[in-house]
Amino acid sequence: LDLPLFRTDIGFIGHIEGWALYAERLAYDLGWYEGNVYGDLGRLQYEMFRAVRLVVDTGIHAKGWTYDEAATYMVDNIGYPRGAAEGELWRYITWPGQATAYKIGMIKLLELRQKAQDALGDQFDLKAFHNVIIGNGGVPLAILEQLVNDTIATAGQ
Repeated sequence: LDLPLFRTDIGFIGHIEGWALYAERLAYDLGWYEGNVYGDLGRLQYEMFRAVRLVVDTGIHAKGWTYDEAATYMVDNIGYPRGAAEGELWRYITWPGQATAYKIGMIKLLELRQKAQDALGDQFDLKAFHNVIIGNGGVPLAILEQLVNDTIATAGQ
């Protein structure tokens, strides 16, 4: 992108990782799993993993869970082997709110897409929407929302 360095090099987790989760969900929204029961099952397994991450992140940093409590919760709720769960836990322990930022970003992108679809109706173009979302580099979610609002406001002019 022909953008200033800070817009291409600085990552805002809600935007960048929110895009990653949004893109995972997009495959489902576009019907790519129709007729693919095993693919959809894998998607659902990862959605469950994302949900468990939110609980573990909150449990560790807001509820005072011990390392063992968090690992046991992961093993019990996603079926990961203990070693795999512990590998994930170190990331959550050292980066409070990361898992939550991912999900908040995804939810905001879905909300903005729906807002654009509702406002633009037949003029809504998914590719154009995605160009707004990723074509401006990394930005905080509030600025991303303003970019989408500006796009909606200038549509058809």
